[in-house]
Amino acid sequence: MDTKRGARQGLFLIVPFLDQIDAVVDQRIRTVPVHTRQTLTRDTTPVDVDAVVFWMVHDPLRAITELDNYEGSVSMVALTTLREVVGSSDLATLLEDRRRIDGELRDLIESKTREWGVTVQAVEIRDVQLPDSLQDAMSRQAQAERERAARVTLASAEREVAHELAQAAKTYEASPIALQILQINRIFEMNKNRGTTILMPTTMADVMTSATAFAAAMQIVQPEAGAPAATGEVSG
Repeated sequence: MDTKRGARQGLFLIVPFLDQIDAVVDQRIRTVPVHTRQTLTRDTTPVDVDAVVFWMVHDPLRAITELDNYEGSVSMVALTTLREVVGSSDLATLLEDRRRIDGELRDLIESKTREWGVTVQAVEIRDVQLPDSLQDAMSRQAQAERERAARVTLASAEREVAHELAQAAKTYEASPIALQILQINRIFEMNKNRGTTILMPTTMADVMTSATAFAAAMQIVQPEAGAPAATGEVSG
């Protein structure tokens, strides 16, 4: 770059002994890592934040003439701005709303570096590290929340089951035969695969026998599918 003739891009010619190249400015997009250690958030939580700043020089003449070291200046401004944003944000915001924090960082750094001929393309927070004690506390809290949700779900299921059982109890109370048939089915299901011997009181066996006979009689008196039902008249 020739400071007398202004900034030039690409190939250019210089006059020997009259022109002098002071510096060569790379106008490609560059990255600079930014790290903060044990920075307190607004809710007094110490965190370590790692971020990356993407920037480029859009005015080489101003970057060279107005700053002694524009690369170091961009790095220092990015670090200071990151500390300011972390100190003014809550921990939950840093963990859950990183996109908004990235945009805020880019705007703040851009407002400071644009006067130097430097444009900030983007800022991305790579990682937010918490103290080990805080990580353990948050892990226990999350586990407690999951336990509470599981117990609420179980209680809801038990309430629904109790409601259905209450309805079934009313049905069986109105029809004792249905209850006896249910008992027969349960005993059959218990014994059909295992081949076990089930002992029961004689009275219960007699009741189940009568229920079985009743169920068979009900099937016999049912009209066949498609057959007309029998009708008759009773004369007095």
